[in-house]
Parts: sequence; C-alpha cells; structure tokens
Amino acid sequence: MNKPYVYITRLLPEEIVKPYRNHLNIGMWEKEEEPVSKEKLEEESQKADGLLTMLTDLMDEGLLKNTDGLKIIANMAVGYDNIDVDTASKFEIKVTNTPDVLTDTTADLTFGLLMAAARRIIEANQYIKDDRWGPWSPLLLAGTDVHHKTIGIFGMGRIGEAVARRASGFDMDILYHNRSRKKETEDELGAEFVEFEELLKKSDYVVCMAPLTDETHHIFDRDAFNKMKKEAIFINASRGATMNEEDLYTALEAGEIAGAGLDVFEQEPIGKNHPLLELNQVVCLPHIGSATVETRHKMMRLCLDNLVKYFEGEEPLTSVN
Repeated sequence: MNKPYVYITRLLPEEIVKPYRNHLNIGMWEKEEEPVSKEKLEEESQKADGLLTMLTDLMDEGLLKNTDGLKIIANMAVGYDNIDVDTASKFEIKVTNTPDVLTDTTADLTFGLLMAAARRIIEANQYIKDDRWGPWSPLLLAGTDVHHKTIGIFGMGRIGEAVARRASGFDMDILYHNRSRKKETEDELGAEFVEFEELLKKSDYVVCMAPLTDETHHIFDRDAFNKMKKEAIFINASRGATMNEEDLYTALEAGEIAGAGLDVFEQEPIGKNHPLLELNQVVCLPHIGSATVETRHKMMRLCLDNLVKYFEGEEPLTSVN
C-alpha cells in the first residue's frame, strides 16, 4: 500500500521527521529560514495528500480550490488565520492546529515582555552598550512596578489564563474580558470579568491575547488607547492586526499611554525603519511567543501526529473544522 504523500513547507530537523517516514511519504522545503515560494506551495498543494504548513503560508480560496487530492492541512500554530477554513471545509479538507503545547511557553514570553516594558530592561541594556552609564542618579532608567498593579487581559483562552496565573504570583489584580465568562478561572485566580471599556480604563497593563477575528480586527484603535490610563502599558502577544499600529504610535508619541510591548505586527516581518522602533518606551520582538526548542519540537510532532492519525482513519488530535 502506498504511503500518503505529505509536503512540509519548511525544513524541520530530521530527528523529528525521521520516525514519521515509516507512515508517510514526506517531501520538504529545503530551507529553514526562508518561506516556501508561492509557486512551490501551489505545485505541492496540487499533488500532496497532506500539508504541514507554517503561519506564514497563505492557504486562500484561490489555492485551495485548485487542489484535487489534498485532504488535510496541519498548521504549526495555534492560530490559523492564514487558512481559509470555510473554503477548506467546503472542499472537505481537514484543518488542524497546535494548541496546548505552547500555552506556558507563550505565557512566559508574554509576561516577560510585560516586565521588560515596565522596567525598561531593553533600554537599560542598550544604555550600557552605548557607554552611557555614568554617575548614579535617583531616577536613572526608573520604570514602573509590576507587583500589586492591575492587569487587564483581553482574551481569556488557555494562554490568557496562563498569563493570569503568572500575574497572580506578582499579587496583581486581574481583570479580563472574553466572549464568555470563565467562572472556574474567576474562582481559581480571583479574576474579575469586566466589559472591554472598563478593562481599558482600570488596567495598568492591558494585555491582548485574543485571536484575530472580524470583531477583534483593529479593536485596539485610537479610541481604545484614549480610554487607557496615561501610565498604562499595552502588551500584544496575539495577532498584530488586533491593533492599529498608526493609532498606537500616535498614542505613545502624544503620551496618552506610557509604553508598549509587542511580539506581533500587522505585516511581518517589520524592518529597522518601522516607526514604533523609534520609541524608547516600546519593546519589539520578532513573533517569538512559542520559540523555545522544546515547544517548537512539540508543535512539529503534534502536526505530524495529526497527519498520521488522519491517514490511519482516526480523528486528528486537534481539529479546527
């Protein structure tokens, strides 16, 4: 019996892939850091039984409708806004993602980003590198406390809950807004459900952990930033398009909010001339929320496990549709 053909759109470590070659006929893009070309993705999509894709691979209607034998797309991310899931479902293409395995890793990074922005850690590091460290002064690179402050989490999914647990260790008051209330989270962590506007007004740290949807697109706009405290810091570790970057820049430049920590942007990657990089009160990271060796390996294996299970006639572990 012929093994199903699966194409992986980025070069993965052979020690991860090798055990799965017993079950799958695997083809793979030959580069680790460079995305698969659009032409190659289209070519492979037309002949593959399954794909293992990255968040940067756009699987839109135009591509999906020209796939004759494609049966499953295993996306190596929690989010899947790079895939037109409705069209995939229309053509009976299964879509899977990688939740859970990256929850704590992403929460670690998110809280680290919050602390870096609050305590001016990146700025202080650069201060020494620029050979500017001179006599001590009372308010040299003075930031703001994290402990006993109020954190407002927009999007209380698995990662949002994990961020809240970390906040509780710093004796923070936890507010959250979500599509639905999480009574268990409230009971466990003392979190308080509030409306979005109240979260903006009361929080010292506003943390966006929501998925990108029509409702959350640019929800953090000039109006939202205007409602935040002048001392507030905005953290985004979910999706870049949940914020309007021009409005964020304007709010920061005008002193309407105090700072920001960003792991995501509307168009990625950004270049060194991006306006937000001009501002010392902004910490920018290149979308590395889940970027530990341990977690990325888990994500790879989960994608491959989903593919094997599907082709063995079982339900994949983490189906989206």
